Amino acid sequence: MSPILFWLFALMTLVFGVAVIANRNPVASALSLVVSFLGLAALFVGLDAFFVGVIQILVYAGAVMVLFLFIIMLLDLRTEVRRKISPLAYATGAVIALLFTAELFFVLKRFGPGHSPLPALPAGANLDDVRAIGTTLFSTHNLPFQVVGVLILVATIGVVILSKRELK
Repeated sequence: MSPILFWLFALMTLVFGVAVIANRNPVASALSLVVSFLGLAALFVGLDAFFVGVIQILVYAGAVMVLFLFIIMLLDLRTEVRRKISPLAYATGAVIALLFTAELFFVLKRFGPGHSPLPALPAGANLDDVRAIGTTLFSTHNLPFQVVGVLILVATIGVVILSKRELK
């Protein structure tokens, strides 16, 4: 992937990530999150992680966002009413964002392994990311994988219960 295309997808992901927070309409926010997921998938494909990119689209942009949109529609959320924010709140938020950015650059600059090249692959080595991800997911990270599944199920059941209208 060319550097220009990489930065374009990175910028698209970042802009639509900010749009998720900035939108007052929950449906527009969810659709911005879908576009952000698509940009992230394009970044994975650009890094030659094709399986992760496809799973990013199928699982997150597909199934999870359909679930989110279903829940948003089920709750019948309205557009949030804007309230006035004081200039002091904007200034405080800007200072905190600048401090966080400075800290992030400081930590990344001092992170030694980030400056060293990756080790060379052995001759004839075949990179099979599907097998590596599957092995890691179901051996090392099996419990978190199951916990996330149960958490999504409980959240969905909770939303359905909360959205039921009482009959009189």
